[in-house]
Amino acid sequence: MLNFALFIGLSAPAQEVDKDLLIIKDRMDSVQHFSAHLQLDLEVPFINMPTKYATMRYTKGEEIEFSSDDFVMLPKRGLDFSLSELFKHPFITVNRGTQEMEGKQVKVLNIIPDDEESAVALATLYLDPVARRITASKITTKKEGSYDLKMEYKTPEDILPSAVEVAFAIEKLKIPLNFMGSDTEIDRKKMRNTDTKTGKIKMKIDQYSIEYNEK
Repeated sequence: MLNFALFIGLSAPAQEVDKDLLIIKDRMDSVQHFSAHLQLDLEVPFINMPTKYATMRYTKGEEIEFSSDDFVMLPKRGLDFSLSELFKHPFITVNRGTQEMEGKQVKVLNIIPDDEESAVALATLYLDPVARRITASKITTKKEGSYDLKMEYKTPEDILPSAVEVAFAIEKLKIPLNFMGSDTEIDRKKMRNTDTKTGKIKMKIDQYSIEYNEK
């Protein structure tokens, strides 16, 4: 992905927010701060980028921050799986039923922002009500394309994911490619001629340090 989206306060004018979403929010709200080590691999046909490493940090009420010695990660909105832009504005939820995802039944919710200032047009969240976390999300922005996120967790009890896969539209990947460091090779001819519509960023996350609410 948890989904870190739920660190942000929820609101839905004139309509109740889905109860399973609120349960997940309550669980996620217990995390005040975390930091972790990140391994990142990019899968785009015309880009050869070696595996990169970074640090990620989160403080409740703020966006997730990424830092690295040799590159600036893009697309930033897709990598910031806190989805803070979505949940800092009023929204409504629409229950779309259930579906099977990787052998599990998940609950599907549409999240519709109710504020013109939101950069997000529509989000779809895939909830695991039993584990009380989100396994995937699909975010459609107004100006920066769409991002599909899949989250993996190391144990059934974990709140935070051990791996996140982000799929994005290649044409929305802005490339003044100081993005990836001097050791990255870009085949610009292949870039112009590629028929591939999407790329992927795969993140492995470990060495978590988590601070919880004191109760």
